[in-house]
Parts: sequence; C-alpha cells; structure tokens
Amino acid sequence: MAKYKVVERFVSINGEGRKAGELAVFIRFAGCNLNCSYCDTKWANEKDVPYEEFTEEELYDYIKRTEIKNVTLTGGEPLIIEDIDKLLLSLSLDDELNVEVETNGSVDIAEFKALTDRISYTLDYKLGGSGMEHAMCISNYNYINKNDTVKFVVGSQRDLESAYEVIETYGLCEKAKVYLSPVFGQIAPEEIVDFMIEHNMNGVRLQLQLHKFIWEPDMRGV
Repeated sequence: MAKYKVVERFVSINGEGRKAGELAVFIRFAGCNLNCSYCDTKWANEKDVPYEEFTEEELYDYIKRTEIKNVTLTGGEPLIIEDIDKLLLSLSLDDELNVEVETNGSVDIAEFKALTDRISYTLDYKLGGSGMEHAMCISNYNYINKNDTVKFVVGSQRDLESAYEVIETYGLCEKAKVYLSPVFGQIAPEEIVDFMIEHNMNGVRLQLQLHKFIWEPDMRGV
C-alpha cells in the first residue's frame, strides 16, 4: 500500500491562485527536484526534514474530517512523489472536493491530466531570477485549460520581460488563468502594475500572497 511523506497538513486560506481568500485544506509533501533562489519552503525539501507517513485512505479521511471542500496538494513538488497518481485519482472520485495541485512547472503533467479532468493544476513558470528556468517543461502548455493556472513569480524588470514573452509566445491567457506575483520583498507591486499597463497585459492578474500579509512571511502551517 502506498505511503506518502507529509511534512504539513493544515487548514487555512488559499494565499494565492484562483481560490485566493477561500478556505482550503493543505497537504504539503516532502521533497523537491528544484532549488529556486527565492523558495519559501526550502525546509520542506531538505533530505532530513521530519515527516509523517500516510496512506491515501488516511489522507482522504483527514481531508473529509476537516469538512473543507478545497484541497491544495503542495510541497516541495507533489508530482514527483511515488504513487501520487493513485492519490489524485482517489480524491477526484469525490465530487464534493475541489482538488488543486501546486507544481513547479518542471514535471510533465500529461499523464496526470489523462487520469481525470477533476483536478486543477497551478503551474509555476520559473523565471531567470529563480535560477531554475532551464528546468521548465514547456510541453505542459499543450495540456492546460481554463481550470488551470500559470503563475510567474517575478523579482525584477528582466523577469517581467521574460514573463511577458512566455505569455505571448504560448498564448497562455487564452488557455488558462495567468498571474504575476512579486518575490516577497524584492520588487514593488506598483512596478508590476506599471509594466502591465505599459504592455497592455489584458487577462493577466497581479496577485499578492495573502498569507504573507496576514501572518509573518516565514510562518509555517498557514
């Protein structure tokens, strides 16, 4: 029976994405295949990070006990977890749940998309400032739809210019929801707004990470 390494599970609000401000139950898995410069969950990616192991049945039971309908699977990188497809399929069978996977954009989502259309994906595009742009799986943009999100975390004007180029090249606003989000403390939100106005970025949304304004920016479990 599959067991999943979980470093956090909690109920809070979604700090970002299409359901920002709504309650969600979060499952954070251990481990990531990238090492972004601005990562705010590096602790979850350490090899010796403390974790608990849960079966898919135990995770499902925990989710249902919370009575929260929105479920966010995050990390780390959830899509590199062994047997994650089994958990996704299991959760998708419950029509009461709205399941979102937060993925770093480096993992091919085609096989997961083929499992079910009841899971939504929030894909990061790692820009140059992250140090991980070379790892992006561009073919993912063939599979996303209006239930999915592409998020660009920007830390500089160069990042903004790169984000604009990617959005335009792949017609992302016609395929999915698209967000620009500042690296916390590195770029002023008004700088992003000015860039959006200058480039007529219709359909793109600026988003601030709500949880970093409500609580301390590095607080866990929120």
